Amino acid sequence: MMLGPFATQLLADLGADVVKVERPVVGEWERGLEMGGRLLNGVSSAFLAMNRNKRSVAVDLKSPAGRDAILELAAGFDVVVENFRPGVMDRLGLGYEAFAAARPDVIYCSGSGWGQDTAYARENRPGQDLLVQAMSGLAANAGRAGEAPVVAGTSVSDAVGALTLGNGILAALVARERTGRGQRVEVDLFHSTMAIMCQEIAATVNQKQDYERSEAGIAQPWLSAPYGIYAVADGAVAIAMGDLDRLGAVVGGDFTGLDGWLHRDEIKSALDGLVAGRSADELVAALTGAGLWAARVRTMREAVDELRADGSPLLVTVDLPESGEVELVGCPITLSGTPWTQRRRPPLVGEHTDEVLAEALPPSEIAALRAAGAIQ
Repeated sequence: MMLGPFATQLLADLGADVVKVERPVVGEWERGLEMGGRLLNGVSSAFLAMNRNKRSVAVDLKSPAGRDAILELAAGFDVVVENFRPGVMDRLGLGYEAFAAARPDVIYCSGSGWGQDTAYARENRPGQDLLVQAMSGLAANAGRAGEAPVVAGTSVSDAVGALTLGNGILAALVARERTGRGQRVEVDLFHSTMAIMCQEIAATVNQKQDYERSEAGIAQPWLSAPYGIYAVADGAVAIAMGDLDRLGAVVGGDFTGLDGWLHRDEIKSALDGLVAGRSADELVAALTGAGLWAARVRTMREAVDELRADGSPLLVTVDLPESGEVELVGCPITLSGTPWTQRRRPPLVGEHTDEVLAEALPPSEIAALRAAGAIQ
């Protein structure tokens, strides 16, 4: 859902010409994915969020004529990105070797859930964010001891996989500039998620210790008190690492002689009671004034409202044929010489089929493809 689309949108934002190849009529399945049980005038918010600055070509990849047209088109493109389950592209006749025959220095990027040739891939397991959070150990690190693990508040495995894939593509492009050779790039959600837990895995494996979640709710199993989120009178406050004596002076507690790791549940429970009646803003001001790391827990809407008030370039407005103006999250990368721009709204299915194919095929061949039902 997110791996290929988010990675390629980031590249599109930074100037790449990204062509999205979709099924005729219905397009990719994500167009109909309901977010919060709803669509936005028939279109998924998830699709709109990850398909800016792209063109859409609607081609039936199961049609021999459609497949051949894509391979002809690929001769003029630098990179091919796919995130089907392993083996699907080969069965369609659109694997790495097929594209390399059309363009020998092609960079062919495969994104997947579990990798291209792993036990889980051979079992044809679905590669999905929640399943990867569960299988990687990420979910087991969140929540309180004795309670069910807690999933992250966003699709973190999907997102880190997409960012990793984007980095792999850029590295392969640099390598081709220097060597003249293309290559295959493979990235998957599972290994990308394991990679972002590098410090936790290093501690667990090398210190020969299994870390248990805190009963009182320390946010991560391997960190000391006061690290966590605390309910206050008008919301919640996050408190990161900090000196316990200084913290005690601010909140009116005495933690003398207590070890932040060994006594983390005792300290967390005491802090819960000490801060419960305070306001979030007042507590954060007191903590930060004492050199402690703290922040008020905000909703996404509050964070977006602040960005809007600040005139942040991270928020962009696009005008959609289906629903009028919508607000989306833009590109977070700032480049002084080649800044990203909002060039294209998310495309309709096959909106650019003729435009794109005309860059590689004569009008007669495009007409023949349409007559054969291979394109839309």
